[in-house]
This record gives sequence, structure tokens and C-alpha cells, in this order.
Amino acid sequence: MSRSENYTKGREIRRQLIGDATVDAMEKTVYNDPIMDKFADYTGEAIFGLLWTRPGLDLKTKTLICVITDTATGAWPELKIHLRMARRQGWSEDELAEALIHTGGYIGVPSVREALVIAKEVFAEINADGGLD
Repeated sequence: MSRSENYTKGREIRRQLIGDATVDAMEKTVYNDPIMDKFADYTGEAIFGLLWTRPGLDLKTKTLICVITDTATGAWPELKIHLRMARRQGWSEDELAEALIHTGGYIGVPSVREALVIAKEVFAEINADGGLD
């Protein structure tokens, strides 16, 4: 299989975020069979190559987003990885703990429902005004 530019960029950013030793260890344990190798190819290109290299947010901010979303969705194995990434990007243990404590008041169905109600109202206002200026 030929490798795309996004795949190559993704492998580089993954090593930057996680570290060479962890990537090497994961390749020998988690991604050491054909099925998981396919998954690694996909995430290397689509997640790391496309999402992590997008402009607009720095890597530090992106890692905090991952920590919060992992917590919100109960993605515990990924949380372990993303906490490491966040620390590598400069978040302190105390900052990460405080972010998680703060998030505790907002995670769950009520938050999603409220966001959808607000979005419905905002979209209706925009459409009533003829769109965005």
C-alpha cells in the first residue's frame, strides 16, 4: 500500500505527541497483528495526519480537548494515552486535575440536551435574520 502525505505527517506528529519509546512499544504490542495494523494505518492518516496537523489550535489545546472528550465518553484506554500527550505538551498534573474536576459539572445528557436547545434557538434566529452577516 502506498503511503500518502497525510500518513507520513501523521506518523511524525504521533511520535511528537506520544514519544518514540511509547510509539515503538505500542507497535510491538498493540499494533503487531494485521487487524490492528490496519487500524494504525487509518488513525495515522485520518486522525494524526488530518486532524492533529490542522491549523487553528495548538497541540497543547488539542491534547486537553482529547482528555476532556475521553472523560466525557468513557474512553479510558485513550484517556491514558491522551493524558500522557497532554503532559508532553506542557499541561501540569494540577492543571489537568482541575480541568477534569471542572468538567465534572457538565458531562452528561443534560448538557447535550441544553446545547441542542440553544443551537436550535440560535439557528432559528440566524435564519429569521436572513443568515450570517
